[in-house]
Amino acid sequence: MQKIRPDMDLGKNIQQLRNNSKMTQDQVVAKMNIMGLNISKSTYAKLETNRMNIRVSELVALKIIFDAEFNDFFEDLILK
Repeated sequence: MQKIRPDMDLGKNIQQLRNNSKMTQDQVVAKMNIMGLNISKSTYAKLETNRMNIRVSELVALKIIFDAEFNDFFEDLILK
């Protein structure tokens, strides 16, 4: 299972995309679960705060949910 390591602050971009979509964390989690991803609100919150690796399947789901481009997730990131 491929994961993106949290060596960059993806979480702030995920949170910004969610806010731009005017969605709550609960709404995003519900959509991810409908898409077949078993994720809890606490796990999703960890993604937004970079306390957990994001799976590629989760990133793809968020791209669809937010109607975003992959570049949107990596915008303005600096390697740590």
